[in-house]
Amino acid sequence: MNSSVKIFTGNSNPALAERIASRYGNGGIGKVNIQKFSDGEFQPVFLESIRGHYVFLVQSTCAPTDNLMELLLMIDAAKRASAGHITAVIPYFGFARQDRKDKPRVAIGSKLIANLLTAAGANRVITMDLHAPQIQGFFDIPVDHLDSSAIFIPYIENLKLENLTFASPDVGSTTRVREVASYFNAEMVICDKHRKRANEIASMVVIGDVTNRDIVLIDDICDTAGTLTKSAALLMEKGARSVRAFCTHPVFSGKAYENIENSVLEELVVCDTIPLKQHSSKVKVISVADLFAVAIRNMHENKSITSLFVHSQRKMQ
Repeated sequence: MNSSVKIFTGNSNPALAERIASRYGNGGIGKVNIQKFSDGEFQPVFLESIRGHYVFLVQSTCAPTDNLMELLLMIDAAKRASAGHITAVIPYFGFARQDRKDKPRVAIGSKLIANLLTAAGANRVITMDLHAPQIQGFFDIPVDHLDSSAIFIPYIENLKLENLTFASPDVGSTTRVREVASYFNAEMVICDKHRKRANEIASMVVIGDVTNRDIVLIDDICDTAGTLTKSAALLMEKGARSVRAFCTHPVFSGKAYENIENSVLEELVVCDTIPLKQHSSKVKVISVADLFAVAIRNMHENKSITSLFVHSQRKMQ
């Protein structure tokens, strides 16, 4: 426990922030009040002194965008209150899918968010499973990029699947899936999809043999669950024995819950980086609180966080 560390949260995911503070052991969440006005405007007010302290602001920037504005205003308030060091702890980094100019006249949203966080006064960012890892390069401040494989791998090991094969639901996730597959010395297949437009898949094919295999799909974001459930159905059509999925961020918009419940998935394991909107019998939540608590402690004590990246330590057979 260190009194120079204070952890605060906005309204995006207070339950996760409470768990992180509890695992860290610094006396719980600090006192902050988000004052709201009748026109929808809001203003964060720290209700305790943070002068000279290491301040950690836990806030996912998931929908609505008020969550992002809350974080920016909390950073600004902490800076003006003379905090010694301000770290934005962003379990889910929104707008990360806007990481490049893939068509004319579009914004690069993730770069803009990086600029806003820096301009607001953040000294450091701790986040998890960015949609595109190169987003770290958009920042001119240090970024600690945690990996959910540190908590997914032990869960997969406990499943003791006989013919384990990993699958990527699209080409963009191949690097992430390959790293986990290499840890298990397991095979990997790819579901190659073609989109007509955002959230609408035109066609999909499987690259690789999945006959009589227990498939584990891995992805960073589950939005409408369209890609995930269609991949699972296609894998079963191609002869897979079972299909389950692991996704870090449960965005779950549109008909996501309906798609998941009606899918062939054995289960969908997600993290608590975003709070669930409703219950689903097929969705299991694993907390990232321990991972973030250790990252916060090691950052404050100037220790390495390499030990948190289990995927880099290939399993010996």
